[in-house]
Amino acid sequence: MKIVTGLLAAGLLLAGVVSSHALVRISEDRGGRIGTYVEKYRDLRSSGESVMIDGLCASACTIVLGQLPPERICVTSRANLGFHAAWDYGPNGRSITNPEATQFLYSMYPGNIRRWIMQRGGLKPQMIFLRGRALTSMYKPCFMDAQAQAPRTLRR
Repeated sequence: MKIVTGLLAAGLLLAGVVSSHALVRISEDRGGRIGTYVEKYRDLRSSGESVMIDGLCASACTIVLGQLPPERICVTSRANLGFHAAWDYGPNGRSITNPEATQFLYSMYPGNIRRWIMQRGGLKPQMIFLRGRALTSMYKPCFMDAQAQAPRTLRR
């Protein structure tokens, strides 16, 4: 009888998770081309899904902050956001900062993120990280047990 009751409770819990809004997990995403991420997050925004940041979200990955409303973003204790200037490959194969792309990237961030970046000297070639208390003061914590038994991971 205990097994049947346990299975019934597990089934009801899973049914509740499936019927609630989907939750997309971002973790260990080092970024990539800005345009690819703008497109991906535009689709995510229109889907109505929420995002759990649960690990590294760096470079173009951080565009999610400007593409989704803050109430649809939560962060875990492992969340770590990395910001830097946009760059291109130069004629000799080395990376060179792209000021126009950097400004475009910066303009996509919400005001609280732009202020945080400016307090650290702006977007530069070196990565700056937003995590811990500073991050949780800007975004709500994820309630992992209640929200996401098995969130889907966002792929590039």
